[in-house]
Amino acid sequence: MGIDLGTSSVLVYVEGQGIVLREPSVVAIEKETKRVVAIGTEAKRMIGKTPANIVAVRPLRNGVIADFEITEQMIRYFIKRVHNRRSLLHPRIVIGIPSGITEVERRAVRESAEQAGAREVYLIEEPMAAAIGAGLPINESIGNMIVDIGGGTTEVAVISLGGMVVSKSLEIAGDEMDEAIVQYFRKKYNLIIGDNSAEDVKVKIGSVFPLPEETRMEVRGRDQVSGLPKTVVVSSEEIRQAMLEPTKLIIEVIKDTLEETPAELSADLVERGIWLAGGGSQIRGFADLLSQETELPVHIADDPLTCVVRGTGRYLEELEKIIGSKKSII
Repeated sequence: MGIDLGTSSVLVYVEGQGIVLREPSVVAIEKETKRVVAIGTEAKRMIGKTPANIVAVRPLRNGVIADFEITEQMIRYFIKRVHNRRSLLHPRIVIGIPSGITEVERRAVRESAEQAGAREVYLIEEPMAAAIGAGLPINESIGNMIVDIGGGTTEVAVISLGGMVVSKSLEIAGDEMDEAIVQYFRKKYNLIIGDNSAEDVKVKIGSVFPLPEETRMEVRGRDQVSGLPKTVVVSSEEIRQAMLEPTKLIIEVIKDTLEETPAELSADLVERGIWLAGGGSQIRGFADLLSQETELPVHIADDPLTCVVRGTGRYLEELEKIIGSKKSII
């Protein structure tokens, strides 16, 4: 199995079957007993709607484990879901991890997968997995730049000859854009909205670059002053303004990476450009804004949301070949 263990969603790849599961990385638990009530899509629907004794939590923050026990239960649940609840199955697992995490955090990811029933656990850094999933020629002696904007982290790397020459990990991505939208409504309209509503606004009318035709939508929430339900109409220009700060920080880390890239590889990037992956790359106008800021061509990978998990899958397949060839030699 290949797993993209993301802050906002978990994707699972099974050898020979492709991507078999895509669910939010949310777990609903009872406060008193810590009993798991729901995992994935069902748990996400509960965010902001649970009674006092149930809380919906994200066990991963900024791409790393915030709650070890709940993460372990979540991985175990997804393994069983994928393999039709065969309890004795112990798969070989490849997990995509942020490039900036510590050795302690790496160990926590590995141990949580082992406790969940994995036979062997291999870790691959997300920018490398995203580049493999995007089909970039990472083993050639040319520069490949990948920017993976997920829920909790933005991963940037320049890859050549099968390794990351320069890499940076920023704990600002899609979730921070959602939070910026929540704060904008609170400050401008005295309207309290939830994270799910903010994400809905971002997906439907969010942009980071002027649109040919600006759009508007109704947003419902609770009035901060009266406490009563309230509806406001917002424009795509307003949401662009709301997301300005996190967008600027993401652009800056990409520029910083370019500044640290060796001259020979920089020359390759002038022709080859930058490749975008992850859900954040689908925000309207991001490729145009990045191209304007860096003066480089910018491409969005095919199905950017699944680049990392497809990369873990291809890495897994190569791993199977390597292990198989070693066994045949022995």
